[in-house]
Amino acid sequence: MPTSRTARTPARQASTQPAIVWFRDDLRLADHPALHEAVASGRPLICLYVLDDKTPALHPAGAALRWWLHGALADLRAQLQSRGGTLLTLAGSAEDLIPKFARNMDAASVYWHHRLHERERAQDDRIRQALEQQGCEVRTHWGTVLLDPDLVSTKQGGFYKVCGSFWKALQTHAVPEPLGIPDMSSFQDVPESVLQDVRLNEAELCPQAPDWASGFRTTWEPGEAEGQEHLEDFLKDAVAEYPRGRDRVAEEGTSRLSPYLASGAVSPRQVWAALQKHGAHTDGPRIFLSELGWREFARYTLYHLPQLPFENLSPKFSGMHWRKNAADLKAWQRGQTGVPIVDAGMRQLWQTGWMHNRARMIVGSFLTKHLLIDWKEGEAWFRETLVDADFANNAMNWQWVAGTGIEATPFFRIFNPTRQAEKFDPDGDYIRQWVPELRRLSGKALFEPWAAKEADLRQAGVVLGRTYPRPIVDLKDGRDRALQAFRAL
Repeated sequence: MPTSRTARTPARQASTQPAIVWFRDDLRLADHPALHEAVASGRPLICLYVLDDKTPALHPAGAALRWWLHGALADLRAQLQSRGGTLLTLAGSAEDLIPKFARNMDAASVYWHHRLHERERAQDDRIRQALEQQGCEVRTHWGTVLLDPDLVSTKQGGFYKVCGSFWKALQTHAVPEPLGIPDMSSFQDVPESVLQDVRLNEAELCPQAPDWASGFRTTWEPGEAEGQEHLEDFLKDAVAEYPRGRDRVAEEGTSRLSPYLASGAVSPRQVWAALQKHGAHTDGPRIFLSELGWREFARYTLYHLPQLPFENLSPKFSGMHWRKNAADLKAWQRGQTGVPIVDAGMRQLWQTGWMHNRARMIVGSFLTKHLLIDWKEGEAWFRETLVDADFANNAMNWQWVAGTGIEATPFFRIFNPTRQAEKFDPDGDYIRQWVPELRRLSGKALFEPWAAKEADLRQAGVVLGRTYPRPIVDLKDGRDRALQAFRAL
């Protein structure tokens, strides 16, 4: 439901005053409740985006997300321009710029979608207060989740800490039908002189020199239409095989919707509705819908437990003695650990800004358990390098794989990288694609080159320590060290 507070009405005739729609992580026109209500007001529209690196409520956007943002903003602007409007982008403190811009434009109202973290909500409250003090109404909606997080509660009135129970409870509520694109017929021009000194230079969102994003450009096309095409293609071609395909790292068995959801080019309600229309009762759609449920649970948890991105949710791990080893961390980041399935995942991330979910679990377990490095280091690296970087999902998944979350895999469950590769990349195609220096190896030698016969390595042109690194940790020793640290808690 939208929320508003009464504000005094300026002397100017109300119908001529513009309505500002403040876009954030909701870069789309369809299923945008804030935009819908702004259009319904009958006022001329101003569509605005602010990149806030000065006073971010959490962390500034990482480099990969900035690359994605460049394309997503361009797509949204093109859509608006085709309807007679445009998208204005600013750079600076949102707490300063939103009230200042509204005052400069004599805006009657500002519309936006709620955010989740308590710091974000507190920042939004300060902006609301500043706007209302200058006579500008604020209208807010839930537009980035399936439901208002306060609607899903336990019988005792608390919040759920187990995903299965949360998801079951959520599905007893009616999820609103996604909205179409509203008929936008009236826009307000913004003079070039207004806040000219804080206009965002969008070209700077992309890397300059060196240009590390060539693999991104060949892999992704940001934008609302492209996101919908991903969803449609997945439901038509891959969802039936999703129970198997979601774990096969070399196959196109996942939806690849995550960056479109993270930027808001596609809404979770659109995915929900598409699955319901497709039929969500067979295994493929049902399991995929449960993954949407996990995403929703992560956002719900961020709303109720704001320490999620910063602290172990399980207090037991406050005494964990994580290793601080810069060399091991860098080897992991660069895909130079000497463990092929781990290196393949990390190189896929570096080159495309994305990594298969099964590979994310493997590399996460390796970092936090075999290397015994704090999950927060992994969370920070993923936040910098993922095009689908999302505070809730990223932190929730890292706490899950590290065993430190409220609902997590037990710490003593340590993925064996070799067995994971044999099970989920049985032909070695994923490793060969991303670790091409090993492409002439086969069988066990591909998964564990350190254990291969010297003749096999020589024939494949592999020289350990020269063409491919030796393992930075013995897998058995790393496992034993992790279990010893866990038992000491």
